[in-house]
Amino acid sequence: MNKDNTLRWGILGAARINQQLMPAIVAAKNSELIAIASHREGAAAELLAQYAPKQQDNVHIYQQRDELLNDDSIDAVYIPLANKDHAAWALRAIEAGKHVLCEKPMALKVADIEAIEAAAKKHNVTVMEGFMYGFHPQHARVKELIDSGTIGEIRSVRSCFSFMMQPARLYRLADTIENGGGAMWDIGCYAIHTARQPFKGLKPLAVTAMAKPIENGADVSSSGIIDFGDGKYAQFDFSFERARRAEYEIIGTKGGLKCHNVWAKANETPVISWWTESGEGDTEPLALANHFLLEVEHFVDCVLNGKSPALSFEDARGNCQIINAALQSVEAGQKISL
Repeated sequence: MNKDNTLRWGILGAARINQQLMPAIVAAKNSELIAIASHREGAAAELLAQYAPKQQDNVHIYQQRDELLNDDSIDAVYIPLANKDHAAWALRAIEAGKHVLCEKPMALKVADIEAIEAAAKKHNVTVMEGFMYGFHPQHARVKELIDSGTIGEIRSVRSCFSFMMQPARLYRLADTIENGGGAMWDIGCYAIHTARQPFKGLKPLAVTAMAKPIENGADVSSSGIIDFGDGKYAQFDFSFERARRAEYEIIGTKGGLKCHNVWAKANETPVISWWTESGEGDTEPLALANHFLLEVEHFVDCVLNGKSPALSFEDARGNCQIINAALQSVEAGQKISL
């Protein structure tokens, strides 16, 4: 395995996200796409033709996911399945000895994440949850500004993620919340993840949330607050019924900063702006970057060189805990203590 220092990939499913991940796997250093599994007739071939045309003759298409997992030439798998299927197939992949990059959310329950972590340790494989945005260099610039003391001690964070739901994406609402459907499990996990990051190291104390549900109970919009104690709050807001937004704002005792496009595509210029109480400030256009490619290259490096992923199991558990607390808060109509 990895004798030529290359990680050989299989993809479990022909989901839309492959439009971004498939080219990243093909383009990444020390990375090779070997196979894709899809039970939908023609779906995998269509994806390859459109997003990895030069690989069509080199990538094997399986009709069954287990067949792909039984392929000894594959070192790692990417899981882009429906949210409710992530945990089960991550465990099956791990038991087959594969490293796993699992699309967010890793699981719908904290207990399932703990089971995945235990299995990964037992089988000595690397597993990471796929929050691609964190690998964009713009967030390193944000951290640099925070660490420099420019905006002082962080007191509040606000994250906002939204877009108008298009007919082609209605599948996101097909499942109930219990089965991973709705805005919370789709874009809410991003909003909560970004809102948590500046308060890393602090234990959340409580969560309060409200939501707009549809007939099957899945949410289309939600807002909430995470209480980190001492007047430190992280506010999250997301929706399938609002114009596109993917931003966060951090306010400290001396000033604040804003990331204007968390989901900045490879051809979109990322912009960070900051200000201080003393009148300093700037709006900084930053270099273009492909966070999907950087995510894949990070994962490959971790596997080939025995490094720990930047996105840890602890981080995955923390996000899942707050998501579930927010859902409980919506249902109960009250604050949920953690």
